[in-house]
Amino acid sequence: MKYRLLAGGSALVLTAALSACDVSSGPDGDGGGRTAVDVWLMRDSVSAQFQREFTADFEKRHPEIDVRIQIQEWDGIGQKITAALASNDAPDVIEAGNTQVAQYAESGGLLDLSDRKGELNGEDWLSGLAEPGSYEGRQYGIPYYAANRVVVHRTDLFEKAGVDAAGIKTREQWIDATTRLNKGGTQGIYLPGQMWYALAGFIWDEGGDLASESGGKWSGALDTPEALRGMAFYEELQALGKGPKDSDEDDPPQAEVMAQGQVAQIISTPGGAGVIAENNPGLKGRLGFFPIPGRTADTPGAVFTGGSDLVVPAAAAHPEEAVAFIRELTGDTWQKKLALAMSYVPNRTTLASAVADDPGAAAMAVGAANGHATPNTPGWAAVEAENPIKDYMTAVLTGGDAAKEAAKASQDITRAMNAGS
Repeated sequence: MKYRLLAGGSALVLTAALSACDVSSGPDGDGGGRTAVDVWLMRDSVSAQFQREFTADFEKRHPEIDVRIQIQEWDGIGQKITAALASNDAPDVIEAGNTQVAQYAESGGLLDLSDRKGELNGEDWLSGLAEPGSYEGRQYGIPYYAANRVVVHRTDLFEKAGVDAAGIKTREQWIDATTRLNKGGTQGIYLPGQMWYALAGFIWDEGGDLASESGGKWSGALDTPEALRGMAFYEELQALGKGPKDSDEDDPPQAEVMAQGQVAQIISTPGGAGVIAENNPGLKGRLGFFPIPGRTADTPGAVFTGGSDLVVPAAAAHPEEAVAFIRELTGDTWQKKLALAMSYVPNRTTLASAVADDPGAAAMAVGAANGHATPNTPGWAAVEAENPIKDYMTAVLTGGDAAKEAAKASQDITRAMNAGS
């Protein structure tokens, strides 16, 4: 299975082998005293088999409800959801990328679910899903599933270098191991210069952030001492390989670079291993995973949590039935099954053991416990569209003064975030 995190929307996209046609269930309309609940789920968030099994079980448990699921495409979904929320014909449940929830909530188009958190197990939601699902102190998005980056590594190269991946718990140990691997024509790590989600994790580890809010106004925060320390670590790690300083992980695709056989590690979602093996079958069975190391051994490195939340439009015709649907899909039974079926991280920290036998998902689950999200404000979309963070990273990695370049990028972030205010 392949994983991809959208650079612009922060939503998790997984490319899997599904039918080219939408899979829908339930009757065409209400009838026989039953209520039809319309649900929009995103392409590849569930398999066709999982959808059939869940729908059959749900309708058995709720004989008064028929479920009608429509599979939506990620391309253009923002505009489609915005239009639906502004209409009188919105679906009852919508899957939304976790960092998209704030912009939908700002419009007034979502139902406030704050008083339903208890029945929806809100006490142990992953913070990287729960926090962006809230807006101005109210909970609009209910965590659905998560995924995040881990370190994908060549087990044979680690063994040859005498490096025990299981023992890499801290940044210091990671740098030491990568230095030992960076010999004999092997890149210790392939880290492109503009992987800004990885940089964000290092900044969060230092106690910093990409932007901060004060008095209702957001400001870029790349020039804080904490953020500058995060960039310094990125620079140190990036130098232990030959990754380009002026492009991101998609240019060229880093999994394809690793498939060429000269790279010991990349930072990727676990699905990257599948892409590597597809491009170089000789590496099948030689790839492993470990969580991104943290500053100290007792806390894994901070990661950006990609994934989805489930929301209920304010105009939903059947809000109570919608909550019933969400309660089942995000409850223990189906979260565990979803995690196993799709190699996702469950929506709650207490369910991490569900993926213990899936090495990639298990490594993700460890990191997800220290998951974060981008600044929770509708204005962040403008930052990602322009993305001065990438230019900042390249400037520093090519010799620019970090403090000066960070101040410039922070000004650009401030302008973009407040452009509409």
